[in-house]
Amino acid sequence: MMWTILGGVGLFLLGMSLMTEGLKAAAGRTLRTILERRVSSPGRGVFWGALLTGLVQSSSATTMTTIGFVSAGLLTFPQAVGVIFGANLGTTSTGWLVSLLGFKVSVGAFALPLIFVGAVMRLFGRGRMLHYGLAVAGFGLLFVGLATLQSGMSGLSERFSPSDLPQPTVVGRLMLVGIGLAMTVVMQSSSAAVATTLTALHAGAIELDQAAALVIGQNIGSAVTSAIAAIGGSTAAKRTALSHVLFNVVAAAIAVGGLSVLTWGAEWVRAHAGENGDAIAIAMFHTLFNLFGVVILLPLVGRFSRLIERMLPERRSSMLAHLDPRIRETPSVAPEAARRTLLEATAIIARECAGVVGGQRAIAARELDAAGHAVREAAGFLAQTAGDGGGAHVASRVAVMHAIDHLGRWIETLREVPRSSGEEFAGDELRLLRAEACVRIGEIQRWGMGERGIDLEAIERLSKGIANTRTRTRDAILERTATGLASPEQAASWIEELKWLDRLMYHAWRAVTHLQPVEGTQSHENETHAESGSA
Repeated sequence: MMWTILGGVGLFLLGMSLMTEGLKAAAGRTLRTILERRVSSPGRGVFWGALLTGLVQSSSATTMTTIGFVSAGLLTFPQAVGVIFGANLGTTSTGWLVSLLGFKVSVGAFALPLIFVGAVMRLFGRGRMLHYGLAVAGFGLLFVGLATLQSGMSGLSERFSPSDLPQPTVVGRLMLVGIGLAMTVVMQSSSAAVATTLTALHAGAIELDQAAALVIGQNIGSAVTSAIAAIGGSTAAKRTALSHVLFNVVAAAIAVGGLSVLTWGAEWVRAHAGENGDAIAIAMFHTLFNLFGVVILLPLVGRFSRLIERMLPERRSSMLAHLDPRIRETPSVAPEAARRTLLEATAIIARECAGVVGGQRAIAARELDAAGHAVREAAGFLAQTAGDGGGAHVASRVAVMHAIDHLGRWIETLREVPRSSGEEFAGDELRLLRAEACVRIGEIQRWGMGERGIDLEAIERLSKGIANTRTRTRDAILERTATGLASPEQAASWIEELKWLDRLMYHAWRAVTHLQPVEGTQSHENETHAESGSA
């Protein structure tokens, strides 16, 4: 009997895992696209979080994708909190699936044919059909597991009665909540724990109020698994896990506080829902207390988010905060995470560059070193998070790698400040070029900080104008030196400074160009610069 129960749980877990894996693979890009483009507010986050979790039958899939988007800067933390609220609501759909279908499905007439069809699709299908086949086979296996679990629970009900469990006193209910939590932690799946509870209830091994208390604990347990997964993660991952834990604790407090009222309502549902009314009542109870949690916390999402941010402040450099290793779960957002890091590094490099070009101050070596470190970290992060993707994904990755190369060269050039200035010999021309360069570099700094847009055409014109000036005047300067109108030292300083300014503006222009968001599958031109020889 015990092995039958454990085997049923194992089959259910395997079926759920296969179904989730198949649905995630088939709809992975859709999930990411929806989170990126549709979640514009915490309220929308609740809606899409619930819907997506219900579709893929995995709150962890939604949660991990959300963590990646927060780390990459594609979602604000309050928006992500809304998605987490919705994911908690969406994960209650498993209870409805089990209560409405699980005890009515004929294994031979329905579940086994599903497994066969799914296996054929998996073996002989192509593209998304492979993933759908895995999902279909997992769906069928899930019901085989429920049937096996139900068989084991029927035997258990003959040896085990509800009176053997803690009774509906305050202490007894808290003990049942703890048992439910432990079930989820051991099984590493709140869905499997809830399915086991519903099956035991259907078999008569436990009473309705006992099942309700167990489900409360299992709901909390789903957040415990997220908390364990966040250990060693970035601050964004820890904040997301904490928001999950706090939401579930609030929902559990609501459920425990109103357990008598809610179970009374569940009793009414059971009385009017027919044969499976007890399981349907618990599924409704599970959904209701999570819904109440959303209704209470959603209006307070701003304060809730700020509370979590104060509890878990960001301790890493802000430039590195986007580089969350857990983005490996969603490698398509890795280029955007690296791009956000590089934008902050660009603002620092531009600030130092403007100060030097304008002759106002020397380079702040510590700041420039920090920016250089962030650029190198972004390059390593991209290498670690390489994954499959479409044309836009590849184009974004290539663009960011180009930007990394140019930012590195920009830093190197900035450190090579000419020892002497050619201003005395060059007159107003060099001063005007330096003045315009300061304006454009300041614009780049503000753009990197997210304060305003940028005029790429003006930066390109300046870069090409400096290159043309350097080429045009070089022969004239050398001729004046040969005729004794200028000393070799003056000519050398003028040429050296123009070359330096040329390289600075070229790498600044190309870095900013490649840091523009890539739309579709656009390509990046392979433009070669006479001085740097790089794209």
